[in-house]
Amino acid sequence: MANSKILTAEQERALRQPIDEYVGGIQKEIDALRKDGTTKVVECQSAIAGIKRDKTLSKGEKESEIAACEKELAKAKAVEAKNKDEISKLIAKAESYLKENFDSKYYNAVKASCEAEKAEALAAHNERMAELDKKHKAALAKTSDSTEIKEENYVHKNRISNEKLELEKEYQTIKDKKHEAYSYKYHLIDMLRLSKFTFMEKRAQKWENYKYTFNRRNFLLQNGLYIAIILIFIALCVITPIKKGTPLLTYNNILNILQQASPRMFLALGVAGLILLTGTDLSVGRMVGMGMTTATIIMHQGINTGSVFGHIFDFTGVPTGARVVIALLACIVLCTFFTSIAGFFTAKFKMHPFISTMANMLVIFGIVTYATKGVSFGAIEPVIPNMIIPKVNGFPTIIIWAVAAIAIVWFIWNKTTFGKNLYAVGGNPEAAAVSGISVFAVTLGAFVMAGILYGFGSWLECARMVGSGSAAYGQGWDMDAIAACVVGGVSFTGGIGKISGVVTGVCIFTALTYSLTILGIDTNLQFAKEIRKKNKNGCRDEAARKEGTDHQRDNDLP
Repeated sequence: MANSKILTAEQERALRQPIDEYVGGIQKEIDALRKDGTTKVVECQSAIAGIKRDKTLSKGEKESEIAACEKELAKAKAVEAKNKDEISKLIAKAESYLKENFDSKYYNAVKASCEAEKAEALAAHNERMAELDKKHKAALAKTSDSTEIKEENYVHKNRISNEKLELEKEYQTIKDKKHEAYSYKYHLIDMLRLSKFTFMEKRAQKWENYKYTFNRRNFLLQNGLYIAIILIFIALCVITPIKKGTPLLTYNNILNILQQASPRMFLALGVAGLILLTGTDLSVGRMVGMGMTTATIIMHQGINTGSVFGHIFDFTGVPTGARVVIALLACIVLCTFFTSIAGFFTAKFKMHPFISTMANMLVIFGIVTYATKGVSFGAIEPVIPNMIIPKVNGFPTIIIWAVAAIAIVWFIWNKTTFGKNLYAVGGNPEAAAVSGISVFAVTLGAFVMAGILYGFGSWLECARMVGSGSAAYGQGWDMDAIAACVVGGVSFTGGIGKISGVVTGVCIFTALTYSLTILGIDTNLQFAKEIRKKNKNGCRDEAARKEGTDHQRDNDLP
């Protein structure tokens, strides 16, 4: 006996027919009003664009034809404006009808039918599986030959596999039917509004498309790492109150994590652009050390106690605000200078970024160490952090700097020609070059942008840590930045990556580092390095752990 809830194709069309007739009638009225208005506007605009592209026409002919089209366009726009209110009323009438009737008189019935079909398909599948199992046992009972038994088992296994595939096909057919029924409403709205959906309608369609295309296996393969990290973080949240007597997920701890992540966000965003071009940057950590040292020297409290190439700098005569700006510019200029060198060799001579940035890493560390003799330059003016990154009601504004950087880089990647070219060159540089894109300019531009971000990041880190810059500061930050990008979905194959992924990666790694430092676990373990014995700097290491800072603080003391 057939399930009464299951709809045939004819029954489904019958349910939809009143909706089609009502909305279709309104659609005809709208189309008639748009004929000499909106439709004509689109035609005229397309005609003008075609004339401009037509190389067979002379300049005078183009101007004459464009003038005629613009005249028609003006008339069409006048008609469009005249009919706008009437069209809006008709659209509202149709949408009101859809809201009241589409789900109740059509979609809910189709949805119930699909659920019934799914249950019936599963029941039929179970019956067939039981029958296969019965036949298999009967076949095995008739023979004692090991070869025949093996063949029968193999055949049975294939039959079961085929049966499961058939069930999946039936499920997919049912799923397709349900999705088509859901999407039909938006098809009608699309025709009414000419693809102008509201924000909530776009979200609803995206969610429906996500559910429709969702595959558990693919989801686990693509997000397995995220799931593992989340589980680890949950475990740390459980362990921390037990071991330390204080919860991990507190408001202050979250702010501390975001505060620490903010300077690193600049570095990760810079590296992400290079990874997008199938490159990398091994000099990030040394850029931070160079920027920290430079900024500390300029913003130092009083006369510098250490020398640079034997010269002791004195910026005490310069106003504090000017010193802050000079320090920022110096960090950006130095970082951009070195990244530009690496970018030039990469773009001009096809040198792999691994080599060019490694050379930068060695050169920068060598120069800064030799120039400063490896000493730390102490603290900066205590008023400067409150000028750059003040706390407003306990909220660290350094987070706002990071948010601004995220917004700017997102805009560059997604809304500018340079950003589109960045994806194109990363995906296929040969095809990009044939398309007229300057691979050299895009590659060099990515390195320059990275240098600017490194400069900002090191400057902010100097303000956050109140100076104490040294050549060794930032060791291991390059791996942090690269790992954050990779975890965030930026592919080393090039042309694939999102800003949201980079942000997620940075937050994940910073949160894990912070959690481990709270638990008193040596963070050197995260980088697979040998744990160093506590020395005279142990006290400072302990203070750094309390602040949730990088493990490099033990290198900062002279």
